[in-house]
Amino acid sequence: MSARPDAIAPRPILSLRAVGVSFRGVRALDDITFDVPQGGVTAVIGPNGAGKTTLFNCISGIYRHEGDIELDGDALRHLRAHQRTSAGIARTFQTPTLLDTEDVFQNVLAGTQAWTTSGLAGVLIGSRKARREEREARDVAWQHLTAVGLAESAGRLAGALAHADRRRVEVARALASRPRILMLDEPAAGLSAAESDELLALIAAQSRTTGMTSILVEHDVALVMRTARWIAVLDAGKLLATGYPDEIRANPAVVAAYLGVDAEVAA
Repeated sequence: MSARPDAIAPRPILSLRAVGVSFRGVRALDDITFDVPQGGVTAVIGPNGAGKTTLFNCISGIYRHEGDIELDGDALRHLRAHQRTSAGIARTFQTPTLLDTEDVFQNVLAGTQAWTTSGLAGVLIGSRKARREEREARDVAWQHLTAVGLAESAGRLAGALAHADRRRVEVARALASRPRILMLDEPAAGLSAAESDELLALIAAQSRTTGMTSILVEHDVALVMRTARWIAVLDAGKLLATGYPDEIRANPAVVAAYLGVDAEVAA
């Protein structure tokens, strides 16, 4: 592959090697092997049932899987989901999962548990470290709540929010965990085009500021093509192709399996 002015760093932040999953004899993922470059947005696309969310569940530790997944060279195989969060992997879901009986601020504050270390005992006994961490955690929560435009809703119950605002809260909570990798499962679902662009612009800005890498599952081909630096395509649980957006758009196998006429729209 020829070099480009925007060539991505050769060292991957996430490596998948022969990742596979079966459910009752049905092969959901089969021998998935590719690297996620550090920084920017990598998109995972494919038709319904391709295995995109299953792949996310493997990376985040929800599903046990065959093969190996490494985060910056460190194996994740023996880490449970909460341990992978602490290691720097955060995610959102197709349907936002919030603590509906807690207010918006507390939902975002929950994300800071990935990097705070003092715990409830430290707060109760009033240790200096615990007080410092608590202040920092609250500042971080407010920062991300403000960034997604929901500071004025901080005291509202999460269960009372509209879908678009629930998605923003979930993203703010994920960002509050200070992730090295943020996985977004269909973040544009239920949002207007303007809301989607605004949300992804926020995530791109966070990536530039912190070096965070985003992995995006999305059906909006046009959105993917203008957002992602690198794309992996799944079809029926197998890896069909990886490459730059223009390479994916021009790949005959990808066009036949998934893009079709949408490739012309996204061009």
